[in-house]
Amino acid sequence: MNSTPHIAATAPAKVELEAGKDYWFCTCGLSATQPFCDGSHKGKGFTPQKFTAEKTGPAWLCQCKQTENAPFCDGAHKALIQPEQ
Repeated sequence: MNSTPHIAATAPAKVELEAGKDYWFCTCGLSATQPFCDGSHKGKGFTPQKFTAEKTGPAWLCQCKQTENAPFCDGAHKALIQPEQ
């Protein structure tokens, strides 16, 4: 099992959250529904992170999976090497 998450993207995802609603943040980076979990982690040693939105409105969620403030982006993606297109 790989303990290093896949970098889903090198920019955060802007999402609309609803106060009081529970969400499951993808921690493996393999979900097709980034930044949310779709079950792709199964058998890979990862567990999604449940969080409850504190307020309704936009939020920037991490897709590089390197943030120290999961599920929210902390700018860690800026230190990653950008893959060639």
